[in-house]
Amino acid sequence: MHIPDGFLDPLTAGVCYIVAVIFIVYSLYRTRASINPEIASMASILAAGIFAAQMLNWPLPGGTSLHMVGGALAGILLGPWLGGLVIFIVLLIQCLVFGDGGITALGANVLNMAIVDVLVGYLIYRAIAGKGGRPHRWVASFLGGWLGIALAGIVCGLEIGYSPSFPYGVAVTVPVMGLWHLVLGVIEGLITAFIVDYISIRSPSLILGGVLSDEPTLQV
Repeated sequence: MHIPDGFLDPLTAGVCYIVAVIFIVYSLYRTRASINPEIASMASILAAGIFAAQMLNWPLPGGTSLHMVGGALAGILLGPWLGGLVIFIVLLIQCLVFGDGGITALGANVLNMAIVDVLVGYLIYRAIAGKGGRPHRWVASFLGGWLGIALAGIVCGLEIGYSPSFPYGVAVTVPVMGLWHLVLGVIEGLITAFIVDYISIRSPSLILGGVLSDEPTLQV
């Protein structure tokens, strides 16, 4: 899903950059007083794991690439703002150090993976999990991980499909990106559900301490 340089025209890339910058600035504002050592430790561990998972790429015809994202997991565990910042940092390092994703397309990659995936996964989780206990939490985590990456893939398909710089239109890019990420989303959803379930059982202090909780500073 990392869009390289040359796939997006200047207008599309510029609009995506503006959206990404607004989100990052607002996220910094929302998280400035909510970070504690426990949450910082969780964020660091998640960033390392997500970084490694995203470095495994499978090329797609008519699109960019297929890989795990981890945006929904970050949003569920850390909230949408800190979770988005974690994914942004991962994408920034991948872009500048490893050449995974173009500099001109960084705004679009942030929009797809640090905004769409994180927010969709978080909102689905919050809407379904509620106070229903472990089964609801498991289903909510799975759907958040599955639909988060699927919708991020569709948005990516729209960006490159509508860009005059890309040789294929949305009739090709959206089905390819959307369908393949719906398939991958099943795996991402399962991983997300198992991790959230494991943490909720083995480390309940993380929930009581703010992670996965209803703490206002972590809500939308």
